[in-house]
Amino acid sequence: MSTTSLPLLDLSRLGNSPAERSAFLAELRHAARDIGFFYLTGHGVDTHLLDQVQHLSREFFALPDAQKQSVAMVNSPHFRGYNRAAAELTRGQPDWREQFDIGAEREPLPQTPQSPGWTRLQGPNQWPAGVPALKPVLLRWQNEMTAMSLRLLRAFALALSLPEQAFDTLYGDKPNEHIKLIRYPGRDNTGSTQGVGAHKDSGFLSFLLQDRQKGLQVEVEENHWLDAEPVAGTFVVNIGELLELATNGYLRATVHRVVSPPAGRDRLSIAFFLGARLDAVVPVYQLPPELAAQARGPASDPLNPLLRDVGWNYLKGRLRSHPDVAERYYADILRSDLRNDSGELTV
Repeated sequence: MSTTSLPLLDLSRLGNSPAERSAFLAELRHAARDIGFFYLTGHGVDTHLLDQVQHLSREFFALPDAQKQSVAMVNSPHFRGYNRAAAELTRGQPDWREQFDIGAEREPLPQTPQSPGWTRLQGPNQWPAGVPALKPVLLRWQNEMTAMSLRLLRAFALALSLPEQAFDTLYGDKPNEHIKLIRYPGRDNTGSTQGVGAHKDSGFLSFLLQDRQKGLQVEVEENHWLDAEPVAGTFVVNIGELLELATNGYLRATVHRVVSPPAGRDRLSIAFFLGARLDAVVPVYQLPPELAAQARGPASDPLNPLLRDVGWNYLKGRLRSHPDVAERYYADILRSDLRNDSGELTV
């Protein structure tokens, strides 16, 4: 596997001859294990829809600040809405990107004193009045991305010699779908190169639609960063920590970051994250002996430990990244016994 560029996989090969299907699954397994990142083509998501998503995202970010602030995330206990650049933190440092977060459009769950804190994550999105087309287009894209990503996840099951539906029970009819529209301003506006600090994604699978401005970098080996150059018509796909956890470290969740664009430029990217049901608990799947022998164990950060309880794991990440929302809606959790002796959040 070359580390001079990310591998390119064609999902449409799943529907070809048995030999082609088998070759695709082998390439998928190796890409996910050796690098944890790859380009995906043949995904079947309508190219006109992708153009609409990018066009409307730029319309949103071009709105006056007051209109964007009317849907600020701090208004949402579900962590949905707009954040100015430097509002979100990675490892305690500000990320220089403005962004708009959308989740699955569902009713809030009823709350009682005994309800787990993560149940507050479910609820409606905020939608900007200034771009009325954004809601129907993004919800359509969310549906198409969910269907495609679940198809890919079933391919992962086959690539690991598991039953094709092995992961299905983790999703049911309420997968934790998350869209993030992201605009990175140029360095002349930030004074910083940190578009997003080095991190791993916490869910199962992540998909990134890039514009023509590069910036995403993947740590393919320690201190060896590879540029994930934009490739037209593809998504950049990467493995999340929960899929690494589910395979006992056979698959790889890889550290990555985004470098701010040069002066006078900006960068638009749209991310889709597929996560399991919030009430799911991730098991360790029994891989065939020849694969299990190569499992390295999940590489959990001791300062940000992985949790098998999906809802708590997802909430922990949100609380760390958005302290203003955390303080407003989750003060009881922040002040609870869910911190260790060093003050780190352990939920």
